Amino acid sequence: MQKTASVLARWFPLSWRDFFISAGILCCAAGLCVPLQKAGSSDGLASPIFVLAVLLISRLTNGYFFGLMAAVVGVFGVNFIFTSPYWAFNFTLTGYPVTFLTLLMVSITTSTLTTRIKRQALLQAENEKEKMRANLLRSVSHDIRTPLTSIVGSTSAVLENPGLSAAEQRKLLEDARDEAQWLIRVVENLLSITRIGDGQASITKEPEAAEEVLGESVRKFRKRFPAMAVTVRAPEELLFVPMDPILIEQVLANLLENAVLHGGTTTQVGLSVRREDGWACFSVADNGQGIPLKELPTLFDGTLKHNETAAGDGKRNMGLGLSVCLAIVRAHGGEMWAHNLECGAEVSFRLPLSEEVSK
Repeated sequence: MQKTASVLARWFPLSWRDFFISAGILCCAAGLCVPLQKAGSSDGLASPIFVLAVLLISRLTNGYFFGLMAAVVGVFGVNFIFTSPYWAFNFTLTGYPVTFLTLLMVSITTSTLTTRIKRQALLQAENEKEKMRANLLRSVSHDIRTPLTSIVGSTSAVLENPGLSAAEQRKLLEDARDEAQWLIRVVENLLSITRIGDGQASITKEPEAAEEVLGESVRKFRKRFPAMAVTVRAPEELLFVPMDPILIEQVLANLLENAVLHGGTTTQVGLSVRREDGWACFSVADNGQGIPLKELPTLFDGTLKHNETAAGDGKRNMGLGLSVCLAIVRAHGGEMWAHNLECGAEVSFRLPLSEEVSK
C-alpha cells in the first residue's frame, strides 16, 4: 500500500498551484469560446482552443493528473456548452471519439515530455552537486593535510631541539601559527558550504547595510594584512541588500585574501559596492600581476590544480575559496565573474535587491 501511494504521489501529484493554473487556463479557453458561440462559430473552433488549453496545462503542471482532468473537462465542455445543441450532451456528433482521443493523447504526450524534461534537469543539477562535492573534497584533502604536516613539523622541531635559538624558535612558531590560521580559513569555508547546503539551497536573507558588511570584511582583513593598502568605495545613500551577512563577509574575505596571496605583486586592494538597476554589485580589485588567462574559464569551479599555482604549495591554491564564493553567491540568487585589468585583476559579484530580480 505504501509503495502504491508513493507511485501515485509521484505520477499524480496534487498542489494548489497546479489547480489554479489549470482552472485559470480553462477559464481563459471558455472565455474565448463564449463570443465565438454568440457569433455562431464555436462549433468548429472550440475543439482546437481546448486542445491548446490541455497542451498548456499538461506543460505547466506536474504529473499527469491535471492534464488528464483538463482533457476530460475539455471534451465534455466542448460537447455540452460550445457545440450545437448548446447546453445539452450529444454523443452522436461526428468525430466526437476523435476529439476525445486527441485531447487525451495531447495530455499524456505533453505530460510525459514535461516529466522527462524536469527529470533531466533534476539529474543535471544532481550531477553538478556531485561535481562540486568531489572538487571540494579533493581540495580539502590537500589543503588540510599540508598545513597540518607543517604544524606538526614546526612544533616537533621546537620541542625536540632545546638548543635552538630564540629567533629560530620564534620563526618555527610563527610558521605554525600561520598554518593554523590557514586551517581556520579552510574550516570557515567548509562551514559556509554546510550552511548553504548542496547546490541551490535556501538561506535566510535579511536586508543588511552593504557598507557595514564591507567595513567588517576590511576590519578582519587588516588584522591579517596590516601593511596592505585598502580603499573602500560605497554609494552616498545607504544601500540595503537582502543577504546572509556572515556568508557574504566570507565571500569578501576570500576575495581580499586571494587578491594578496595570488596577485604576486599586489600592493593595494580596492573594495567597492554600487547599485546597478535592481542589483547590488560588489567588486574586489588589486594592482597585482593578474589572473593567468588559462585559469579564467575554470576559476570558480574548484578544479585548479595545486601544481598550477605558485610553487605547487597547497596554501596557494585558490580553487576551494572561489568555489565556495560562487556557491554562496548563487544561493543568494546572484552571479559572479572575474577579469583582468590593465594592472591587476578584478573579481565581482552581484546580489539582487529584491526576490523578483533574482527570478
